[in-house]
Amino acid sequence: MPIAGRKPKPPGQARNRNKPTYDWTEVEQVPFKGGPKLPTRMPNGLPWPPATKQWWKVVSAMPHCVLWSDSDWEYALDTAYLKAMFHMQGNHSVATEVRNRERVLGTTADYRRDLRIKYVDKKAEQETPAGVTSLDDYRDL
Repeated sequence: MPIAGRKPKPPGQARNRNKPTYDWTEVEQVPFKGGPKLPTRMPNGLPWPPATKQWWKVVSAMPHCVLWSDSDWEYALDTAYLKAMFHMQGNHSVATEVRNRERVLGTTADYRRDLRIKYVDKKAEQETPAGVTSLDDYRDL
């Protein structure tokens, strides 16, 4: 999921003038609706904390989830379990791992910038197709 290399610098500050190897991935800013539901219980048999359920609701609807494969969803589900450990037990030893995993998932605008994911507005459909100009209209000028 993450792209190798350093973050892009602002225009004018770049030291390397070559075109970047990786361009931005543009994703329509529409909530994703095809994500899996959180299982009814955690792997240890306990119910999910409400804060973790809310986190999953937000994460599974991010527009760039349309790019995820099954392995990405498994990674997100494992992150939800770590998040639940943090929410339920106040286990601060998993906080760094959760933060690193959220970076890989692109949960914030800053993390999406690092992944070079850009949300764009939904493209409007063209009402009339572009016409083709007939060259016969210009032949006898």
